[in-house]
Amino acid sequence: MQTLDELKRDIFYGFLELGGRAFIHVRPSGTASIGRRGFVGEELEKGIVLVFNDKMNFGWDDLGLQATLVFGTAPEKCVIPPEDIVAIYSPELGAQFTVSTESEDEDGEGSEPDANVIQVDFKKNRH
Repeated sequence: MQTLDELKRDIFYGFLELGGRAFIHVRPSGTASIGRRGFVGEELEKGIVLVFNDKMNFGWDDLGLQATLVFGTAPEKCVIPPEDIVAIYSPELGAQFTVSTESEDEDGEGSEPDANVIQVDFKKNRH
């Protein structure tokens, strides 16, 4: 059975193959490394969106997605663990894949949803 991390990897590479590029939204967890730059400004709360295309040199191994990306004129070595990737999308394909970042308390319940958001519980009842 495929893990969620493997599914993220496969979707990322699938979007690259079909659309030529893939965007990933990385949450600011403390484990993702954006070189010396790190997360700055609003990224400290909202995360950062990184763009990859099929011409770039990068790899995905046990540590996650690894690449040297350029911010302004400064190259930064980035290591993005799969658990810190909360969305993968492709504007060319009109497709996206997202995972919940909502933290759960001890009884498995998350925080209160916004009034306009429909909350769906995909967990299986195990009795």
